[in-house]
Amino acid sequence: MSAVAPLVVAPDRSHGLFGVVGHVPLEHRAVLELATADDVASGLARVVAMIRHSSGAECVEWWAPGSDGGLELIAADGDGRGRCTDIPLERGGLLVVFGGWVDPRLSSSLAPLMRIIRRRSAEERLARTAMQLAQRNEALEDFAALVAHELKTPLHAALVADDPASSVEQALDLVDALLEAAQQEGRESRSASAAECLADAVQDLPAEVEITSDLWTTLPLPQEPVRIVLRNLLANAVAAGARHIHVSVEQSSNSWRLLVDDDGVGLGDVDGYSGGSGLGLSLCRRIAARLGGVLELAPRTSGGTRATLELCRVA
Repeated sequence: MSAVAPLVVAPDRSHGLFGVVGHVPLEHRAVLELATADDVASGLARVVAMIRHSSGAECVEWWAPGSDGGLELIAADGDGRGRCTDIPLERGGLLVVFGGWVDPRLSSSLAPLMRIIRRRSAEERLARTAMQLAQRNEALEDFAALVAHELKTPLHAALVADDPASSVEQALDLVDALLEAAQQEGRESRSASAAECLADAVQDLPAEVEITSDLWTTLPLPQEPVRIVLRNLLANAVAAGARHIHVSVEQSSNSWRLLVDDDGVGLGDVDGYSGGSGLGLSLCRRIAARLGGVLELAPRTSGGTRATLELCRVA
């Protein structure tokens, strides 16, 4: 009986489009990789790498139809160039192979991948849409709570006033400001004058509170959300017994910071200061987070509290 010859994988192409790994054709592995990848992009990156490795190509690129009607590069492996072979894919896509050996069955063998790509792309779009809806619902809940919080003071004043017209007008102005803040979220144009925001925010504060400022720059944020956050921080400081409040802006190579320093009772006085647990501060933190920033409270060494709205610079 003659001996069984060992399996030779390369350069034998008879076992499948990409050769074999073990006894599994690599085109089957490509389907498995794409089907089990975290997302379509990472799965295609693996498939393109497998095609390049098995064909000996210098570079392999996968192009798909873009939103503007042209083709956009969605996966590539390698950086060399050579003889270019264009392989049409379903739905107007294109595989570009530079150099190497191109199996004539490549286009038809990629057909199962196209079905998986369409299914997984649809799933990812649905997931993104569901996430956007969840974020909008959260924003709507925040907005409703913020409206209730902001309107409580002027509406209460209207109930006890002999002439409620001015308080009702103030409440309507607040509604307009909150609607404008909601509309400004997500806009690309972001440039808030810190001085103007402060001027608007101090209008409802008691006259006996001394407010100083060092506001020499604009902030990379929409105007109305900054005004709402400032108004709540100032009101919180007044509620904590502050007689002097200083508002300033600091800028470094990697961040902007809006600082509100007060000489109130400080965070250590649980009864005199909410310590960030109140509705106003909680909502301001969520507004800051949606703007890409963070709002923190810290005790000052000289007494009182420092509130910091910080936004990291985009590299």
